Amino acid sequence: MERFAVIGAGAWGTALAMVARRAGRSVILQAHEADVADEINSNHQNPYLPGVTLDPAIEATTDMTTAIQGVDAAILVAPSQFLRPVTASMSVSGPFKAPVLICAKGIENGTCKLMTEVVAETLPAAPQAVLSGPTFAIEVAKEIPSAVTLAAEDGELAEQFIQAFGTPRFRPYRSEDPIGAEVGGAVKNVLAIACGIVQGRGMGDNTRAALITRGLAEIVRLGLAKGAQAETLMGLCGIGDLTLTCNALQSRNFSLGVALGQGRPLAEILGERKAVTEGVFSARAVIELAGRLGVDMPICTAVNAIVNHGRDIDRMIESLLARPFTKEL
Repeated sequence: MERFAVIGAGAWGTALAMVARRAGRSVILQAHEADVADEINSNHQNPYLPGVTLDPAIEATTDMTTAIQGVDAAILVAPSQFLRPVTASMSVSGPFKAPVLICAKGIENGTCKLMTEVVAETLPAAPQAVLSGPTFAIEVAKEIPSAVTLAAEDGELAEQFIQAFGTPRFRPYRSEDPIGAEVGGAVKNVLAIACGIVQGRGMGDNTRAALITRGLAEIVRLGLAKGAQAETLMGLCGIGDLTLTCNALQSRNFSLGVALGQGRPLAEILGERKAVTEGVFSARAVIELAGRLGVDMPICTAVNAIVNHGRDIDRMIESLLARPFTKEL
């Protein structure tokens, strides 16, 4: 793997393009917005990643056919709710057969499908792997040491991506459980909103620690029901990503929860943001999938009620606290 197309030129896609360049690979970024592509090509800057100068060798285009022509692999970083149409456009000129690395975190609304399931339908000829873990784009871009899970059912494919993409300061760890990597990455965004809400309400560190721990139990229950391995969710893509996202204002989901907890309207918060806050969109799909699989997820259910049905925050908190006592595991 020598030439990569990164599909999605937001903060995370741009940071991953920088990782690939540092690993010595050729990279082209596919951007949705023409002004973003122009800024990358002309000034080696991306407004989604302010203060970071890109390697001049990183090119950008808005044209999908140009982006994927002749590449050895594609890194898929479009937001989860847009991944289906974006990847479908990759096959307009014929089947796309190169390996893909799925970096979008979420569950598709309506179908309740994981991103690997979506891509299996839109790019059936493309071997696939998943990258997930505790990473903020700005820190990866600045070469602050980070570690991730890189998962594929085909262990050789995972190893190929690791050898092509890994660097001393961006360390991928191999897994053969892509389902676990996906479930961990999707559900933690919803739980981060919950942790932000209690932070905004001034409820303290005890409460946030309890939410993180009980939230992990919800992730594990859903993961097992979907076919994941529990030990995967004890790693970087599970407890690692959950811990990071639920404790830092850099997290779009946590910071949105903080603002909600402080009493600000959801529409106002989202209106101020250029980047997608995945947890708002994933909450509905997570709960629908849990219902189909018969999995109890009370914290995620409360978040969904707040962000998608306008339920009162204090009443939802009290409803969680009033639940019957039960076994921890």
